[in-house]
Amino acid sequence: MNNMRKPAVIAATVFLAIGIAACGTANETEVVPSPTNEVTPTPAEEVTSPAEKEREINDMVMEIGDTRVHVVWENNSSVEALKALVARTPLTIQMSKYGGFEQVGSIGQSLPRDDKQTTTSPGDIVLYSGDQLVVFYGSNSWAYTRLGFIVDRSEKELSELLGKGDVTITIKGE
Repeated sequence: MNNMRKPAVIAATVFLAIGIAACGTANETEVVPSPTNEVTPTPAEEVTSPAEKEREINDMVMEIGDTRVHVVWENNSSVEALKALVARTPLTIQMSKYGGFEQVGSIGQSLPRDDKQTTTSPGDIVLYSGDQLVVFYGSNSWAYTRLGFIVDRSEKELSELLGKGDVTITIKGE
C-alpha cells in the first residue's frame, strides 16, 4: 500500500511545485496572447523608479526664504493652474504672519478653487479666497482648497521657519 501512495504523493508534490512557481510577483511579466495569436510578454505592473516618482510629485519647488522644503502637491485644478503660473517664471510671495499659526500672502491672481471645510495641520499649504496662499505652522479650521503638504519638516522646524515674522516664499517650476 505504501508503494501505491508514492506516485500519488509525488504527483501532488509536482502539481504543488508547479502551482507555486506559476505564482508571480509584481516585477515578473505575464504572457498575454495578441490578436494574431502571437504570445507577447507584457509587464504585470508598471514599475516607476523612486526618482521618476519624485519628478512626478515635485514638478514645483517651494522655498521659504533661503530654505527649500519638500512639498507633496495635491492633484487638483488649483495646483495645475499654479504649475502653469510658475512654469515660465518663479512666483515670489511676500507672506505675513497671521494668528500665530499661519503665513498668508497674495498670489497676484485667482486660481480655480474647491473650498471645503478643513482642519489644517502644520505643513499644510492651502488656497484661501482663490488668490491667497496660506502655509500653516499651527492648526486652524476654515474652508480652504488644499494645495499640498510640506513633508520634510517637523512642527518645531516649521515654527522656526514661519513663526518668527513675515517671510518670502518662492514657488518655481523644476
